[in-house]
Amino acid sequence: MEEARKLNFLEEIIEDDLKSGKVTSILTRFPPEPNGYLHLGHAKSLCINFGLAQKYGGKTNLRYDDTNPVKEDVEYVDSIKEDIKWLGFQWEKECYASDYFDQLYIWAEELIRRGLAYVDDQTQEEISKNRGTVDKPGQDSPWRNRSVEENLQLFREMRDGKYADGEKVLRAKIDMAHPNMMFRDPLLYRIKHAHHHRTGDKWCIYPMYDYTHGQCDSIERITHSICTLEFDVHRPLYDWFIQTLGIYPSHQYEFARLNLTYTLMSKRKLLELVQKGIVSGWDDPRMPTLCGVRRRGYTADALKMFCDKIGVSKRDQLMDIQLLEWCVRQDLNARSNRYMVVQDPVKVTITNYPEGQVEWFDCPLNPAEPEGPTRKVPFTGELLIDRADFMEDAPKKFFRLKPDGEVRLKYTYIIKCEEVIKDEAGNVIELRCTYDPSTRPGAGEWRSVKGTIHWVSTAYAKEIEPHNYDRLFTLADMSQVPEDKDYKDFLNPDSLTIGKAFAEPALLEDNSGIAVQFERTGYYIKDKDSSEDKAIFNKTASLKDSYKPE
Repeated sequence: MEEARKLNFLEEIIEDDLKSGKVTSILTRFPPEPNGYLHLGHAKSLCINFGLAQKYGGKTNLRYDDTNPVKEDVEYVDSIKEDIKWLGFQWEKECYASDYFDQLYIWAEELIRRGLAYVDDQTQEEISKNRGTVDKPGQDSPWRNRSVEENLQLFREMRDGKYADGEKVLRAKIDMAHPNMMFRDPLLYRIKHAHHHRTGDKWCIYPMYDYTHGQCDSIERITHSICTLEFDVHRPLYDWFIQTLGIYPSHQYEFARLNLTYTLMSKRKLLELVQKGIVSGWDDPRMPTLCGVRRRGYTADALKMFCDKIGVSKRDQLMDIQLLEWCVRQDLNARSNRYMVVQDPVKVTITNYPEGQVEWFDCPLNPAEPEGPTRKVPFTGELLIDRADFMEDAPKKFFRLKPDGEVRLKYTYIIKCEEVIKDEAGNVIELRCTYDPSTRPGAGEWRSVKGTIHWVSTAYAKEIEPHNYDRLFTLADMSQVPEDKDYKDFLNPDSLTIGKAFAEPALLEDNSGIAVQFERTGYYIKDKDSSEDKAIFNKTASLKDSYKPE
């Protein structure tokens, strides 16, 4: 009997809150900023927020943190919804921080009236300089002691568009000597004359994250506001705004973000890769975006399996990307269809096979289901095999094809190599073999040989274009880029190689919707850019790996 999994710290908190009556139901939220596409780190957050709500009979809101119109776009809004649905999650309410701009403005004026906020004319550089250090208190702004009336007038003029970007800001008046730097009069509003994707030109002032986030949670009555660990220093300020305004007491909890080897998950840097044409787009299969890994053939179930295995902790750690790849293989191995594909072909002529004869073999789509669906594979006297499956001067334990040696052609007959044909440069261009008709599976004599190789019939082979992907970066820990280097210095020049291969005809008729297995090679998925003239297959994962999860 499988041992029950120990509760993680978030589950313990929720169960205690439910048991004590602190809350009667669970409401979480997923709050992405629509300034880029979701990536694998977001997948972990999605699984936590939606997963916890599902486990405890609660709900999850999707709330866009759309407070920076300069970087946000409807394209990102739509892509985020598509990614969440692909993972199999459904939100309760679709909300936007911009839904609450009016209320946030009212609360800002309330803080001004209470002497807890003021309009500052300092530049951003001056504000940063005067904030002080951990060991040195900050300096009060020259405009910190403006009257309530003057602050209200200036703030309303900011709202009405009287001032240019950066000319004024609204700050909370807390304590410029506070040991927590976050409390040294944080910014509440800045001026941005920019068109907003939802509110249009109604606003030219926009609230800052620290002022917005907690109040939005409170308005929606979020019971457990779950975010990544870098926001733990923001939590006291989150609580200060809620307590000061006397509104619903949402509470923030932090977990360790996902860090993967050979992977970068900065939206700013991912955007740069796209803009500079280093990758083909946000959905390039080398990208760690959800649309990228989906195009590469990763499944939603594999990502969920991965997120479950890495668990939830409060300590940052670098996870091995091989665990993710292992989860992908585990999922696909159980349900992907199989096909034979030759990527580096050598011609095989079966000299004793009846000329013009064609046999069609019924081959299982998945060996895990021997009685399940099959596909028909044509067999003729001229075939293609992979070059790696033949060796002229083979070592003792080489169990594939060699001179005078025998192998079984998968699903069909045993053949023997009788003659090796080479070109003028000494390259093997053809293998002349004989077949044993009595070794057809299911009929006649069963004779065992140690080697079995895949093949395709030359006459029926379909040419395809495999895109073989490797890791985008060569540095394992991309958070440790040396100071004298740029992250782009570690781009892998061999992250994509494009080949030419030959497949059995049934491959192009596959409509399973998930990656298929090229037998003995790896998992591949048909790319969206394929056409009738060119079938492109993206490599999802290798077939085997030495990695074993703990």
